[in-house]
Amino acid sequence: MPEISVSSLDPRVQKQLENAQTALHRGNFDYVIEVTTQVLKASPACLPVRRLQRAAQMKLFQSKNKLSTKLFGGVTQAGFLFSGSKKEPGKTLENAEKLLASDPTSIPALKLLAEAAAGMDLLETVGWAWECIHELHPNDRDSLLSMGEAYLTAKRPKDALRAADLLLKIRPQDGDALNLMRKASIAQTMNKGNWEDQGSFRDKLRDEAQAVSLEQASKMVTSEDMTERLIKEAQERHEKQPDNLNHFRTIIDGYKKLNKLEDAIIWVKKVRQLPTGAADTTFEKLETDLHIQLLEKRIKDLETALAAAPGDAEAKTNLDTARAELAKFRITDAKGYVERYPNDFGARFTLAQLYFDLHDYQNAIANFQYAQKNPKVRVAALSGMGRALKARKMFDLAVAQFQSAKSEITAMDDNKKEVIYELADCFEKMGKKEEAIAEYKIIYADDIGYRDVSDKINAFYAG
Repeated sequence: MPEISVSSLDPRVQKQLENAQTALHRGNFDYVIEVTTQVLKASPACLPVRRLQRAAQMKLFQSKNKLSTKLFGGVTQAGFLFSGSKKEPGKTLENAEKLLASDPTSIPALKLLAEAAAGMDLLETVGWAWECIHELHPNDRDSLLSMGEAYLTAKRPKDALRAADLLLKIRPQDGDALNLMRKASIAQTMNKGNWEDQGSFRDKLRDEAQAVSLEQASKMVTSEDMTERLIKEAQERHEKQPDNLNHFRTIIDGYKKLNKLEDAIIWVKKVRQLPTGAADTTFEKLETDLHIQLLEKRIKDLETALAAAPGDAEAKTNLDTARAELAKFRITDAKGYVERYPNDFGARFTLAQLYFDLHDYQNAIANFQYAQKNPKVRVAALSGMGRALKARKMFDLAVAQFQSAKSEITAMDDNKKEVIYELADCFEKMGKKEEAIAEYKIIYADDIGYRDVSDKINAFYAG
């Protein structure tokens, strides 16, 4: 079963994945996991979908503060804790996916995934599974070796060489690592040297020796130099295969690593001019993300300049302009998305927040109201609508929103304390001191140090 691309999936599925990618950017990880799980059931060979799913799983796992307690579980522990049948790789894959859904940092589960993918001849997925293990346990010798061998099997000798290089940095005289480097160098030479072409056997051996020498020398090359080299090689391949999207991805990723965002945007625009690039929605989102990163970088540079010269009026004007440009770009992007998908109420919440930050409270109120239809953001939308109404001095309407939010939050956490505080503040502004102090007392009874609640309570009794 060969791996497949997103562009080969049904257009309706591609649209779902486009929504999922946007949802990941907006922090709606549950939605991403739900969509990708359904897609992978029908198309387990689509590695980009699996990557998207893992990104959401890891973000969700981190947000629940579980990472610190489970991360870096022993790699050398039996990846055999979970039995998988080589005769039934599909069942093994299903077991691995279930385990990773509950704990994406599980090393045994990732090993099980690699085993299942190998049984289904999904060689890129095998390599990716070992990449995930390496990310969790970067200095584990056996994982690095397995990752390198997986790269070799997937006919990715350059990546296998990098794995061998990493391993030799940990163990300079590791025989298995040296053997991996030799095999990968030979494979790369065969790929580049066209062994079937004319030329003597000795010439080919000379090429192999040169390849090994170059890889040994690469240990002294900085990562930045390596990235520049990869970009150059990808550009050369692009000239020969101008429609190959993978070359574009390598170039764009390289420029991102070098923080050359303008160059990355140029190449994204180029690929989106191709029919296949225009059909791949990941490039559309990538262009948006790069523009935001570029504007954020510009703002950071201007903030640094203004900090060095606080009285520079021109620097302050430039900073204000850049901030306004970023806000405008974000809201234009969010509005465009909501117009395409009006029933994505989570996206409505994001748009409402952007309007609120721009002090456009009327539009914020309208979108917070829509967002309340999404159970995942309902309480936050109630609170947001209350703050927007409060900003417009519609205190009685704001009180109703804060009271609803208060009733729907069960635990007395910081979120509930903030809602109660806002509710009390509205009562104060309406001149209802008794109602206000009753709300402040609720916070005081649980957390005497919360904001200025203690001062308010003391002033009330002193009065």
